[in-house]
Parts: sequence; C-alpha cells; structure tokens
Amino acid sequence: MAGSFDPYDKNSWFVGPMTRQEATDLLMAENEAGIFIVRNSSTIQGDLVLCVREDNKVSHYIINKIQQGDQTRFRIGDQMFPDIPSLLNFYKLHYLDTTPLIRPAERKVEKVRAKYDFTGSGDADDLPFKKGEILTIISKDEEQWWTARNSVGLTGSIPVPYVEKYDENQIDGQNCRSSSPSTAQSGSSQLSPNTRSSCERNRYNTPNIQRKLPALAKVKQARVPNAYDKTALKLEVGDVIKVTKMNINGQWEGELRGKTGHFPFTHVEFIDSENSEDES
Repeated sequence: MAGSFDPYDKNSWFVGPMTRQEATDLLMAENEAGIFIVRNSSTIQGDLVLCVREDNKVSHYIINKIQQGDQTRFRIGDQMFPDIPSLLNFYKLHYLDTTPLIRPAERKVEKVRAKYDFTGSGDADDLPFKKGEILTIISKDEEQWWTARNSVGLTGSIPVPYVEKYDENQIDGQNCRSSSPSTAQSGSSQLSPNTRSSCERNRYNTPNIQRKLPALAKVKQARVPNAYDKTALKLEVGDVIKVTKMNINGQWEGELRGKTGHFPFTHVEFIDSENSEDES
C-alpha cells in the first residue's frame, strides 16, 4: 500500500541536524516498516540522509547533492531526482530494500520560550517575538537558526540564542531567570541583556553580550572551517581572539593571528567571563 503523506510538506519529514544514533532511536520507537525521516548528513556538508525503518533495523541512505551547471540534483543509489519531494514520491511506490515509504516519523512537540524580544534581522523569513512568548519548534535547520510557529500560526526563522527550552510541566519559579534586554547597540539589530544569571550562562553557553568592543576572548572549542569558506577563522583551544563585532546570527567577527574573519560565538568565552556574574 502506497504511503499517503505529502512529500512537499517539508516540515513533516525534514529534521535538520540529527545524529545517526538519534535517528535510529526515533525510528526504532515506531512499530511499522516504511516510517522515515530526512536529516542532514553529519559527514558531508550539503548532503542528506534518508533514514527508514525496515523490518527490525533502520537503514540510512545517503542522498548526494549534485550541482550540474546551474541545476541542483539529488542522487540516491543510481537514481537521480530534481528535488527531494520527487525522490520521496518515487519511493512511495518503489521499494528501497524491504519497504516503500509509508509516512514520516512522529516527533515529540518541542517548545521554547523567548528570553528577549526579537524584532527581526531584516530578513522577510524572520519570525518576530516578544520576551516570554512560547513558540513551537518545526525544524532545526541550522545551528543558530531554527524554524518555529507562534500561537497564531505564523511561522519563520528564530535565533537560537534568544530562546530557551520550555516544559509546560515545569514550575516557572524553578527555571533559571534572566533580566530584561537593554537597548540594542547602535547600528546593530542584536539585543544586549543587562545581566545573565550564572545558571543561564552555564546552561546555554551564551556569554554576556553587553560589552565594549573590541574585547579579548579565549577559544574553548577547536574549529576547522570548510575549505571553501575563506572568511572563517581556524580556531584552536587556548587561542586568544580579538572580538570586533557580535552579529545576531551567532557568527561573530574578530582578528586572530593577523587574519580577520568570522567564527561561532559558542566556541569562545570572554577572558574576564569568570567575573561577569557581578556585572550589571
């Protein structure tokens, strides 16, 4: 029996970044063959993986993203498709190994609460929100930007550092608290919280971003950038980087070993951060 899912409803089957083990655990919780998801490849940037429950195992099929002139095509095995919905539609009617695709896996609804106001960063796809607003996560497309839905049904991109996990069963008084955001820095759309509790900083690894620039920060996590990204900085643990700009998308700018470039804010901490609990 052919699956009845809509291959063009990307939010129903695309889960974004997810490890092989997480995908396996999710699909093994299902009791029907043909249940699937599509995730980002964790080894080849740009490629995808079709994960399918087949009998008593989960199969992971690599989907190669191939550029042919000005056209992008997707290859799985010896089959080539113009887009992912076409690929899924094909395997609705054809077997992979032991089953066709039946439906996307059921995923637990994940909600987040806004820690600060977000008015948008100038992109039409952004979803503005107010501090305290509850949002439902649709997909985790990138490390710093997720797709979410608000209470009136509007969807769009939200910056991950501006939200925190929300559990409807958790008592608000037991949550880590953060103060109100102060006025954004002149000429920038980013928000600058006055203070951050130590609980919140440890939980989300988000440093206090109210700071005079340039400022020195120490690298706490190594990073080797994509060979094709000439503007990204290579980071080694212990490096001291001069932070010159803090962007809302989480990609900060700075100088290291005579080179200027960008890097993820999650990989560094300001050198005086151990004293930041006393800042106001």
